[in-house]
Amino acid sequence: MLKQNPFRLEILFSLLIAFLFSGIISAMAVETRPLMREFIGINGHTVQFKPELYRPVCGVVRDYHPVEWDLGKDSAKLPGFPPAKNGVDWSKVYGSWRAKGWNIDACLMFESLKQTNWHNIEADAKAYGKAFAQAFGPSGQRKLVDSVEIGNEPGQWNDADYARMFQAMAEGVRAGDPKLKIATCNLTTGESSKYEKSVQCVAKFPELFDVLNIHTYAQMEGWPTWRRSFPEDPKLPRYLQDVTGLCQWRDAHAPGKPVWITEFGYDSSTKQPEPKGNFAKWIGVNDTQQAQWLVRSLLVFSAMPVERAYVFFFNDEDKPGVHASAGITRHFRPKPSFHALAHLQQVLGEYRFHSIVTNELGLRVQEYRNDSRKIIWVVWSPTGAERNITVTLENVPGQLVGVQRMPLTADSSDRPAITQTGRRLAKVSVDESPLYLTFDRP
Repeated sequence: MLKQNPFRLEILFSLLIAFLFSGIISAMAVETRPLMREFIGINGHTVQFKPELYRPVCGVVRDYHPVEWDLGKDSAKLPGFPPAKNGVDWSKVYGSWRAKGWNIDACLMFESLKQTNWHNIEADAKAYGKAFAQAFGPSGQRKLVDSVEIGNEPGQWNDADYARMFQAMAEGVRAGDPKLKIATCNLTTGESSKYEKSVQCVAKFPELFDVLNIHTYAQMEGWPTWRRSFPEDPKLPRYLQDVTGLCQWRDAHAPGKPVWITEFGYDSSTKQPEPKGNFAKWIGVNDTQQAQWLVRSLLVFSAMPVERAYVFFFNDEDKPGVHASAGITRHFRPKPSFHALAHLQQVLGEYRFHSIVTNELGLRVQEYRNDSRKIIWVVWSPTGAERNITVTLENVPGQLVGVQRMPLTADSSDRPAITQTGRRLAKVSVDESPLYLTFDRP
């Protein structure tokens, strides 16, 4: 029988502790979530976006950047950046956004230029990507754009041609400014369709993308109603499932790459659709539901392994139809969703998602923390049924020092009554609008 060497056992024990500790640190690094102010984004559009108006809501903006504006009908001839060939000066557009502190993602919609107008995809797209990155990337003089997407929803391009375009433009961006992040277009883990491309289009270019990109909508029905539902609805066929699927594909094939949800939203209009036409049977949501479901979507997304989520859309003209009334402002005047999102930013902006405390059929509770002694629980009824119940929250994390309910106006002074029984219980009235409970850690 071998004799045990105490010195060897001590070394083995030390190595085991070091291994376990390093594993814990690695797990913590992997699980570090973004601050909510870095997580929440908004979709804007070029010269129409008002950077000062939307700044209370978030500081991350995505722009639909039409490549056709830059190249015109001749893809082989580059514009003299910063102005585009159509006269728009991107240094003024993006410069005005940057002056208000925005992080800018430019979705380079190459599909705005007809495929037949691309003379040589490989050469022209690579040259364009390089010129754009040099002109606006974080390493250049202007430092205006933080990330680019290679296409938005290029469903009219077949998979082989999208792969050619992605590779060429991404190689150009890498050559122009390696610090400029590259995101894919809207992806699906299934087969490509009209609005999304299969992940297989980019799977063989992991060195050319930094971010995997997905659009998701809580679509319960398609044509002719396009009816959407609340984010937690278990009957939804794709909303959260698509995001989960892309995250799982990422973990298996591109570990460490972040996933961004660059479009999600709800249409709310004060008008009824025309009795005839494509949207005659369209069903929207009301302004209160839009506010509740946008905020709750962001809360649910923050509990998933994604890095960012952009609300669609910034403004609308109150037209009843798909994507036509999805703005958080109407005629550039705040809707209830604007106030609800601004309040979310005010309360949780400096906090990170920590854990799901409760996820039951009629109650959801999520915990957010920062480096202070404060902990925030967000509590809501995830039913979509205008439900109002009184619940007793167990094992609360400390002394309750503040309570606010999601507002629908600029007035956020609603302070619901709440009773803390002892140190570990709190009795509160809960409805569809999230409730923010702030605790002091013991």
